[in-house]
Amino acid sequence: MRRLLPLLLLLPAAAQAQVEPSKLYQGVDRDFEVRVRIPRDGKAALVWGRPDGSKISEITVKAGKVELSRAFPEFWNTVPKTVTYVQLRVDGKGVGAPLVLQPMNNPVISKLAADGKTVEFVPDEDQAFAGYRVYVAKNLLLETSFGKMEFRLRPDCAPNTAFNIMQFVEGGLYDETIWHRVVAKRPDGTAFVIQGGDPAGSGSGGPGFAYALEKSPLEHKFGTVSIARSTDPNTNGCQLFVCLSRAGTKHLDGRYASFGEMIQGKEAVLKTAAVPVGKDDRPNDPPKILRAKLVLAAPWGEEKAPLGEP
Repeated sequence: MRRLLPLLLLLPAAAQAQVEPSKLYQGVDRDFEVRVRIPRDGKAALVWGRPDGSKISEITVKAGKVELSRAFPEFWNTVPKTVTYVQLRVDGKGVGAPLVLQPMNNPVISKLAADGKTVEFVPDEDQAFAGYRVYVAKNLLLETSFGKMEFRLRPDCAPNTAFNIMQFVEGGLYDETIWHRVVAKRPDGTAFVIQGGDPAGSGSGGPGFAYALEKSPLEHKFGTVSIARSTDPNTNGCQLFVCLSRAGTKHLDGRYASFGEMIQGKEAVLKTAAVPVGKDDRPNDPPKILRAKLVLAAPWGEEKAPLGEP
């Protein structure tokens, strides 16, 4: 697997978003303003919740500007360890995509163990919470030679990786790139991966910089999308791979940063995996990612279930 991003500025939201932050970065203990649009009559509320669907707090709102750190009194009093979400609900029903609140905590450091294979994660001794990176939740949509593939991004599992991918998409990096590596079967007969997203098309290219491996709890299984790298765990970049089975990819858990799960496009993946390949698992006639784009995610707690094994 190969490679290679720091954090470019991502504009906060699409026009249809119902809750938008005033800015991307919100420093700790400062005013935290969002703008709320309420598209229909009814009792409107903002719900602050966790990735598992549990609610932290809820407030009634009207359209316009809302100061979250005042509306939720506990907002700056608790140091979060993972991503949380803020969702608009009208009469109890989610409306629009949620806001992603990614805590700006000092990252865990990854390194190779003495065996040269095992990845070790070491927490930063000087822990600090600096505030939030805030943006509207999006899904990743790949328009490919064989149809569309849509992935729910999981910033709760690999926040920096998911955010970097969004920036690559916004910048057009994936458009007209190829699936340069297809491993339909490993030597043991288990289905492995399709890999693409290299702007060089060679399997060795990247965006020009690398970023650290994140310890994602998201399992590698059919439809999981993960970031490729070289031997050093901190060489993550723009190349991504889509898993073809749990049996063939479970050994990647904890070693590669899985950042999303497929909710549409099983046939497109299987058709890509079926193309003839030559040396180094390179397709004879490589299929393409024609265009990559971001689409608004489903409301928090109402996401589609990931696709199962074929």
